[in-house]
Amino acid sequence: MIMQFPELNYNFDYSITQLDERISVAYYDTVIGNNTLIFIHGLSSYIPAWLKLIPLLQNKLRCIAIDLPGYGKSSEGVHEGTVTFYTEVLSLFIRKLKLENVTLVGHSMGGQISIASALQFPSLISRLVLLAPAGFETFSEKEKSLIKKYNTAQLYYSASEDDILASFRSNFFKMNDDIKPMIDDRINMRRWKNFVDYCNVVVNSLNGLLDYPVYDKLKELMQPSLIFFGKNDKWIPNKNLHKNTTTESIALNGASQIPNSKLILIDECGHFIPYEHPHLLGREIKSFML
Repeated sequence: MIMQFPELNYNFDYSITQLDERISVAYYDTVIGNNTLIFIHGLSSYIPAWLKLIPLLQNKLRCIAIDLPGYGKSSEGVHEGTVTFYTEVLSLFIRKLKLENVTLVGHSMGGQISIASALQFPSLISRLVLLAPAGFETFSEKEKSLIKKYNTAQLYYSASEDDILASFRSNFFKMNDDIKPMIDDRINMRRWKNFVDYCNVVVNSLNGLLDYPVYDKLKELMQPSLIFFGKNDKWIPNKNLHKNTTTESIALNGASQIPNSKLILIDECGHFIPYEHPHLLGREIKSFML
């Protein structure tokens, strides 16, 4: 099985399952538990994004964190990155591992993929936990074109160490030193053989989100849904296009569309909620699930 980043050093045990002749998925699985949480990372992220949260849940719930194809240690190459591609991957993964009582836990891009999966495969998904999900914020066709114009592989490929550090900082209300291994991985991957392919996957993934809006379908979600937003999120809303919109308004509008949902707004919290407030998430998710 050929992975996107064989050079990447995961300091935990992981498995890889082959879904078809081209697609493999790397995953971290705590194995024990009748209720299963599948953790789906955000844009340009990977399994380690969940490693502060999972230990707080694994004594009661089976936790499975995946690398989407094109990310981390899942299959190499320039995958198409559409939302339907990722929802199909998730459905194949759930069926391959014969998982039941599945809750999708999606952060940012992973949130929009989780919503789309729940709509497309309702029999496979029991609940949703959405962390600063993409898809609540809507964009006009003109705005989508502008984002796509500047969302290029060269933008990611040419990012300097200072650019990378600034990007990470923008995800937090207050960034701590425990994020350093992830920053180091992002800096190091610029030297790895599949880095250009990865940059193209990131571009395809963002374009895929823009091309598959879910806001108007939120009212069709039948799964109980727990939603979190940080009040100090610097990524939602898009500050260049929606300067007069607030994170809170986007969160409230989106959550109001989902029939059986609970919204939690977190003080002193940015976009990267799983790293910034894992203990709050752990308590609320256990209460939601058990």
